[in-house]
Amino acid sequence: MTAEKHQRNGQSGRNKEPDSLIPKHGGYRKLKSFQISQLVYDVTVRFCDRYVDKRSRTHDQMVQAARSGVQNIAEGSQVSGTSKKMEIKLTNVARASLEELRLDYEDFLRQRELALWTPDDPRRKDLVARRCVTANEVAAWVKETAKSEYGRDGQNGQSQNPSSKSIPSIQSIYPGFAANAALVLIGVAVSLLDRQIAAQAAAFQQEGGFTERLYRVRKKSRG
Repeated sequence: MTAEKHQRNGQSGRNKEPDSLIPKHGGYRKLKSFQISQLVYDVTVRFCDRYVDKRSRTHDQMVQAARSGVQNIAEGSQVSGTSKKMEIKLTNVARASLEELRLDYEDFLRQRELALWTPDDPRRKDLVARRCVTANEVAAWVKETAKSEYGRDGQNGQSQNPSSKSIPSIQSIYPGFAANAALVLIGVAVSLLDRQIAAQAAAFQQEGGFTERLYRVRKKSRG
């Protein structure tokens, strides 16, 4: 066996996670939970700038809650190399922030007497299937869906009377559709984070944290 091959094998052995003091960590940008949470953040900034008074505390609170979801996923991923316990804690903070944001969107709908889509609403499934990756794509879906239900003239299919006050204009239904779309995305992100937290907890229970890993590495080194 050549010296070069010996060297490659040695490097391979040192890179194995069980023998490594600090395992691979980070890589949060590849996490689906991070990607969806980042989309929720972008959608929320767009939503609040359009439909929530910029001078209100609600505007800032919603944006900050959305941002907290993204930032804590990233921070938890980065700190996982030396603290699995902190990783779980930060991931749970991200999940809690999105739950807070969900309540804000539900309040927005309730206070304006706008409909909250039921769990079996087909529009929920349609949005998820669209796999939007940007806030612009979500906005385009909202516009397309609203027009398909109410028509380009602002009328739904139940009445052709343009003077009817019971029929909302197309612009007036955008906030409700946009809030519900955000809620659908939040639901996806929260579901992903629930599974992520469960996986992190199981890994911590099986493998332990940094202290246990330090003990194993030192013991093996002395052996």
